[in-house]
Amino acid sequence: MSNQTPSRKRLMVLGIGGLSLAALLVANGLAARSRHEQAVAHWTDAAALPVVSVFQPLQNAHGDTLRLPAHLEAWSKAPIHARVSGYLHSWQTDIGSKVQAGQVLALIDSPDLDQQLAQARAHKAQEQANASLAATTATRWQNLLASHSVSRQEADEKQSNAAAAKANAQAAQADYARLLTLEAYKTIRAPFAGTITARHTDIGQLIKADTDSDTQLFDIADTHQLRLYVPVPQNYASVIRPGMHVQLSVPEHPGQTFSARLIGNSTSIDRRSGTLMAQFVALNPDDALMPGDYAEAVLAIPADTHGVSIAASALIFRAQGTQVALLDSAHHVHLQNIHIGLDLGDRLVIDQGLKPADTVIDNPPDALREGDAVKLADTGASHAAKA
Repeated sequence: MSNQTPSRKRLMVLGIGGLSLAALLVANGLAARSRHEQAVAHWTDAAALPVVSVFQPLQNAHGDTLRLPAHLEAWSKAPIHARVSGYLHSWQTDIGSKVQAGQVLALIDSPDLDQQLAQARAHKAQEQANASLAATTATRWQNLLASHSVSRQEADEKQSNAAAAKANAQAAQADYARLLTLEAYKTIRAPFAGTITARHTDIGQLIKADTDSDTQLFDIADTHQLRLYVPVPQNYASVIRPGMHVQLSVPEHPGQTFSARLIGNSTSIDRRSGTLMAQFVALNPDDALMPGDYAEAVLAIPADTHGVSIAASALIFRAQGTQVALLDSAHHVHLQNIHIGLDLGDRLVIDQGLKPADTVIDNPPDALREGDAVKLADTGASHAAKA
């Protein structure tokens, strides 16, 4: 009995020591797991913050340029129609021909008109002869009235017949003059100096004048100078001022610019497009510009201390309207409503809602919301404006 008691005590001490060691190992494991979970949680929270880049709006203190679509038209243009019916005898000019005012373009054969003119000439001679006879008769009857050989009634009738015959002769003369004028239209002439841009007829073609099926024979355009039409947005209608000049370019002459001078505007805003139509004149001595051309016009915009310029990539389009995301000093997001005064493509001029001191987030994530915390892409570097 005395030998078993010490052994049992040693076993109890060893058991207690083992349990203590196991408890210590379990406690250490739990503590390490807790630290790992906390580290993972901190890393997850940090990774969940959106990384953004920012810039500050620029003030338009030095002016800007406005690029607008425009189109060119001939200074004068007209379709040439026939005034008389007949057959085309010949044409003298083709497309691309330079013509002077009054130059012959084509000739028309009109036998019907020739016969009408001959008939009118004969009718005029007949009426003139009748008028001459009536006038002589009236004079004689007036002489007979003086000697009381005829009654006054008869003399007045002869006088009235002479007046009617004179009027008939004048009507015949007018009809003959009308047909004589039409006869001149058998020769088609250029109404002004310019270039033939189209020919719609050929020799032997039947021409019907003054009918619904009447078609033009030629198209002519005066291109020594061209009209440039530029639709200007309403917000910048005040930029259009007398004597201003713009630069324009056309696709067929890359890298080359032309100058145009303002000659007027529509003085009203188009309700459909919200633009003011401005008209400029561009000299075209070497025919480098063509009527109908699409063009791009560059207008100078004066300095504006009220508006600021930002990159178009900062815009947010949501149900609340056009917005940008601003960053406050605590790196929290504020969604700001703005108004776009001018769209310059990759840049926008904002006339309401932004100040030069604001910090704007560029390319904001779609899931960004009001009050969200964010992290700067490079907190150690300065963020220059991209606009």
